[in-house]
Amino acid sequence: MRLSSPDTLQLITAATRAPSGHNSQPWYFEINANEIAIFPDPARALPAVDGNRRELFISLGCAAENLCLQASALHYAAQTEISGDGSIRIQLQKSDSIIPSPLSAYIEQRQTNRSTYNHKIIPEDILCAILEEWAGNEIKIHLFKKDDSAFKLLTEAVTQGNEAQMNDSAFKAELLSWVRFNKKPAESTGDGLSYAALGAPSLPRWISEPIVKSMLNDKSQNKSDLKKIASSSHLALITSPADDVFSWISTGRALQRFLLSLTRAGIASAYLNQPCEVAEIRGKLREKLFHATREYPQLLLRIGYAKPLPRAGRRPLREVMKSEYGMAY
Repeated sequence: MRLSSPDTLQLITAATRAPSGHNSQPWYFEINANEIAIFPDPARALPAVDGNRRELFISLGCAAENLCLQASALHYAAQTEISGDGSIRIQLQKSDSIIPSPLSAYIEQRQTNRSTYNHKIIPEDILCAILEEWAGNEIKIHLFKKDDSAFKLLTEAVTQGNEAQMNDSAFKAELLSWVRFNKKPAESTGDGLSYAALGAPSLPRWISEPIVKSMLNDKSQNKSDLKKIASSSHLALITSPADDVFSWISTGRALQRFLLSLTRAGIASAYLNQPCEVAEIRGKLREKLFHATREYPQLLLRIGYAKPLPRAGRRPLREVMKSEYGMAY
C-alpha cells in the first residue's frame, strides 16, 4: 500500500521540526511506495563545530523519532533500519491497531528556548515521571541539581568550552554564517539562527552584525551562559554506551522523546553543548563522571521554566523531499 500524499506531507513536516546544530536542518527525505528514507545532507554539515558529524547524526535521529511519532498519530506501524552510511529507512504500514503516542501532539510546540529562565525549580515528581520512560534504555539521561558537585563541574566545562570556541576563528566564522540578523533573511532561507529565536530585534545587518561580532568572545559568552545556567532548574547530560553513528542516531531519538516530554510538562530547554563539542573537555568529563560506566557524553542541556520565544524557521518541504521520480513536491 503506497503512502498517501497528505500523510507523506504530515510525516515529513513533523520530521523537519527536529532540532539541529545552528538550525542547519542537515537532512533530505526520499519517498518510495511505503518507505521514507532520511539522508544526511553534507552541504549542511558544520565542519568547524561538528567535524566528525556527531551532532548531525543526532539531528537525523531526532527527525526519525518525530516521523515515527507522527506515524503513530496517523495509525502507521513504523519499522526503522539504520544503514552503514547513516541513512535511516522507515517502513510504514497502515494499521488500525496502532495507538497514537501522546508525544506526537507536542512536535509543533517544542522549541529551543535560549532565554534566561525564571529560576523556578522543577518538582522532583515531574522529573521522575519523565525519567521513568528511560528505564532499561541504553541512552542515559542524567539530571543534576545546583547543589550537585557535577553541576559545578559541568558549569566549569561550559566556560572552558567557550574559551576554546571563542578563540577559534573558524568556529566564529561558521557561527556567523548561520545567523539571520533580521526578518528578510530569516524568512527567505527558513533556516539558521534567526534574530527572533535569539531574542534580538530585527535590525539591518550593518547595525546588528557588528554588535553580534563584538559579543563573540569568551568573556561575554561566559557572562551570558553563567547567568542562564543560574536561572535554570537542572542540567541534563545525555550519554550513550558507544560513540559511533548508530549510537548518535539512537541518542537523537532518545533526545527527541525527552524534549517532547519536557514540552508536554511545560518545561523549557536549551543546549550547552560546548563541553561535548571540544574533544579534550569531553574526554575529561567522561573520565571524571563516567570512569566506572565508560559512558560517552553526547549532549548537555539546561532545563527550567520560561516564556516561549518565536519559533525557529523551517525550509519549504520542496527543498527537502525527493521521490523515486525526482523532487516530490
